Amino acid sequence: MRKIHITAALFLLSFLSTGLLSPQQEVVMRIREGMPVIPVAVPEIITSSDSPELRSAASTLREVIISDLKYSRVFSPLPEDYYKWIKPLDPENIIFKDWESIQAKLLISGEMSQNKDGSLLFESKIYDVKSTRFIKGKKYQSDKSLLRLVGHKISNELMITYGEPPLFTTKIIFVSNRNGNDELYMMDYDGHNQTRLTFNKTRDYMPAWSADGDTIAYTAYNEGTAALYLFNPFEGKRTLITDHGTSFGPDFSYDGKKMTFCSTEDESNSEIYAADSNGKNIKRLTFNNAIDTAPSWSPNNREIAFTSDRLGSPQIYIMDAEGTNVRRRSFGGNYHDAPAWAPTGDRIVYVSRVAAVFDLYVLNLRTDRIIKLTEGYSRNESPSWSPDGRHIIFSSNRTGTIHIYSIDYDGTNLRRLTSKGENKLPNWSRK
Repeated sequence: MRKIHITAALFLLSFLSTGLLSPQQEVVMRIREGMPVIPVAVPEIITSSDSPELRSAASTLREVIISDLKYSRVFSPLPEDYYKWIKPLDPENIIFKDWESIQAKLLISGEMSQNKDGSLLFESKIYDVKSTRFIKGKKYQSDKSLLRLVGHKISNELMITYGEPPLFTTKIIFVSNRNGNDELYMMDYDGHNQTRLTFNKTRDYMPAWSADGDTIAYTAYNEGTAALYLFNPFEGKRTLITDHGTSFGPDFSYDGKKMTFCSTEDESNSEIYAADSNGKNIKRLTFNNAIDTAPSWSPNNREIAFTSDRLGSPQIYIMDAEGTNVRRRSFGGNYHDAPAWAPTGDRIVYVSRVAAVFDLYVLNLRTDRIIKLTEGYSRNESPSWSPDGRHIIFSSNRTGTIHIYSIDYDGTNLRRLTSKGENKLPNWSRK
């Protein structure tokens, strides 16, 4: 039997060798799609006074909304120089022909005032420009410290209106050593509001969000023991799932009923287990002398993608949720690992090593076409999807230090999200 070696960065599969991708699957370096299809006008927010503080708050809020919509790939905020061609917005008398003349299909109007207690009151309204139809509006009252959250909620309203998941209030959990020890941290989707969640002497690894976004499963590594826990960061409550063997790599089903993880509880090699989402009723799914690891649920909750070296080198496999009907989905090469199933159900992103370089690839399950997302002499690892399937976060040492990045699913729009210490193992919440 072989034992898994746990390093400070990742749980690695053993007995790896380099190789090239087989011609059995076509690899495309990059695909570029067109610009987002819905142009949105976001004019300056009208303030109830000329107070510099109020105007600054209004400007910040507008910047957040524009940044969100740019990132969405669904909406395209109008360029700033377009606004000089029309009169400033009058919420009481909107001249829709003016906005149509600068190619806006949607219009977001906003008015902000400040209450006596210092809190901000903001009213947002969304219009369809061509039909001059009012779509929806909301009022928000918040402290200045929550201004970015208000902006994200407004952007979410636009996403929801068009049948898209509310992306901009989701959270990313990750591991960082910025304070000397590997601990769990949380941040907004865009890298803002990075907050430390755990404070202990153990090293925390491989966090995963539950389906409802309230709980995190993760491994705490301490003195040769890797125990699996459930942790509610909003209540500070932690519950042990198992401390038998080495347990790691959790993932939750999309319906919130089940979770999977890896463990050496019954064997010296890693096997995959399933349990209820509360960690109860643990059941073993894989039975062999190989290393089975990195389970990832399909959106329909009926299948699990995972990594196995059962044929000599790590490859991507899919099995039914009960552990049956195992079939291989990657071919060629000697290292394919860390599959993450897209919420759209049609794609899996994974890590492949070619000539000592680790890059991200996306496999289209319908066509078997593979897209290479990252390029360069670095380690690009630990991918996780956004709730809408348009973006992927991952860790990379491309600057010499491990940081977390975001990239669109076609390999464009690379963003760095962290800057302090070393940051790795990100996981994007589904809500």
